[in-house]
Amino acid sequence: MTGSLADARRAGFTNCVSHNIDMRCRKEGVLLRRHGPFSAALDLAGGDGAGGFDHLILWHPSDQGALVAITTELRKEGWSECLTPGGGAWEGQAIYRRKDSPIFIALDLTYWDRRTLKLYPASPIKIPACRALIDPQ
Repeated sequence: MTGSLADARRAGFTNCVSHNIDMRCRKEGVLLRRHGPFSAALDLAGGDGAGGFDHLILWHPSDQGALVAITTELRKEGWSECLTPGGGAWEGQAIYRRKDSPIFIALDLTYWDRRTLKLYPASPIKIPACRALIDPQ
């Protein structure tokens, strides 16, 4: 789930735009767990993308509920679900984790424009604190 600009391009994220301090590379038609197609982006550090990326962002351009089907499946498969507290960078996120998974997933609950689903490496440093709702483990 981490990689370089070259990795992003090999994966089809070739529509890249520099924003001076970071770069966003996009790809359309991405499927996740048989759901989609979604729009997807990788945000890379540095205006030239040289700092690499550490997460994948997915959204549906017109169906705000399309990503919820994925989280419903995750819960059925034993992923725990918790909500982040108010305030801070992680405010308004539903976090999905599973003990044996190399990733965790965050669903934006307080979206203004488009709901997003983000996939991150499951590093203890990255996983935000949250309040458990369902923990089947």
